[in-house]
Amino acid sequence: MYMAFFSSAITTLKTLVVAIGAGLGVWGVVNLLEGYGNDNRATRS
Repeated sequence: MYMAFFSSAITTLKTLVVAIGAGLGVWGVVNLLEGYGNDNRATRS
């Protein structure tokens, strides 16, 4: 009984970690692409 709960919790955690990692990866790529554009807030000042 406990093993089933633990394996289920571990699967859920893995899914969460993968989802968060993918979200951060996409956000990082978008930030990089925006950095090459002319609408970069840091260079405007």
